[in-house]
Amino acid sequence: MRTSGPKPGASTNFATRAKKYKAVGKGPASQLACHPTNRLKSVNRVFYLQPTHLAPDNQAVNSSTPDTPAPSQHYENFPVASLLCPPRIRPAVSALYWFARTADDIADEGESPAQARLVDLAQYHADLMAVAVGQSHSGRWPLVFDPLRTALERFAPPVPLLRDLLDAFTQDVHKTRDQAGYADQLELLDYCRRSANPVGRLLLHLYGVNDAQSLQQSDAICTALQLINFWQDLSRDIPRGRYYLPAADCRDYGVCAHDLLVLRQTPATTQLIAHQCRLARTLMESGAPLVHTVPERAGWELRLVVQGGLRILDKIENLDFATLSTRPTLKPWDFPLLLWRALWMRS
Repeated sequence: MRTSGPKPGASTNFATRAKKYKAVGKGPASQLACHPTNRLKSVNRVFYLQPTHLAPDNQAVNSSTPDTPAPSQHYENFPVASLLCPPRIRPAVSALYWFARTADDIADEGESPAQARLVDLAQYHADLMAVAVGQSHSGRWPLVFDPLRTALERFAPPVPLLRDLLDAFTQDVHKTRDQAGYADQLELLDYCRRSANPVGRLLLHLYGVNDAQSLQQSDAICTALQLINFWQDLSRDIPRGRYYLPAADCRDYGVCAHDLLVLRQTPATTQLIAHQCRLARTLMESGAPLVHTVPERAGWELRLVVQGGLRILDKIENLDFATLSTRPTLKPWDFPLLLWRALWMRS
C-alpha cells in the first residue's frame, strides 16, 4: 500500500496524553509506568551480534558494585562479535563496547529510581573524565575503565563522543521518568546524534577514517539504524512508556494520541509510520556508499549492516506498516538475500 502525504487534523502529544491517563489511574496509560529495561535503542540491533568472546564475564563488569546491575544481554551497539573485526583493534572495540553497555545498564536495568540512576551516571561520567586526563577512576567499575584507559592511550578515540553517549543515556532516564516524547524531527534527530552517531564515528576512528564525507555517511547509517529500530519496535516501546513518534508529525497526519496508546492501527497511523520509514530509508541510502570506504573486512560487514536495516524496512512495508501490532524481524532465510544484496552494492 502506498500512502499519501500529511493530512490536516489536530492531535495532542501522546506522551502528554499518557500522563493524563496515568494521573487518574485509568485507561491504557495506567499501565505505562517507567519500565526499567532496554530503554536505549540499539543502533545496530538489526544485525550486529553481542561480543561475548571479546569482553569480561557478564557478572564481572560490575562485580565491585553490587548496587549496580550487571550488564544484561540487550545492548548490541558495537559489531565486535564478528570474526571480521581485525585483532589489532579488537581490545579497543571491546573496551568501547563495555563502556557503553555498562552505562546503558546503569540507566536501564534493575529497579533503581530515576534519581539513583542519574547519580550513578554522573559518577560514571566523572570516571570517564578522570581516565581521559590520566587520573585514577573511582574504582567502582574497574573492568570498564582500566581497559578504556588503555584504549584511550593507544588509539585516542574522541572523548566528546563518549560523553555524547552518556548524555543520551541520561536523557533516556529523564524521558522515561517524565513519560515524555519528542516534539519534532529535529529533537529526535538530535537524540540520534548523541545515542547512535558516536558509535559509527568511534569505529571509523579506529580504522583511521576521518574525512568529512565518511563521517557524514556514517552518521546517516547510524541514525537510520536507530530510527528503523524505533519503527520496528513500536508495539513494544509504547506500552513501556517510550515515545519516539514526533508530536509534530502526529499532528500533521491527524493521528489520535489515544490510538497510539492502545496500539490501534488506523489509516492515519499507517501513513505516519510509512512517512517515518521513508525518511529512514533515505538516510540509509545516503550513507550506503561508506561501505566502499571502510577498509579491510569491516567494509563487508558494513554492507550486511546496511542491507539488514533495509530488509527490516522492506518487512515493515510488507506488513502495510502495521508495527503497532506486529514486530518484524530478520529470519534465517533472509541472510542469503542479504549476502546477495551486499555483494552487488555499487559505489
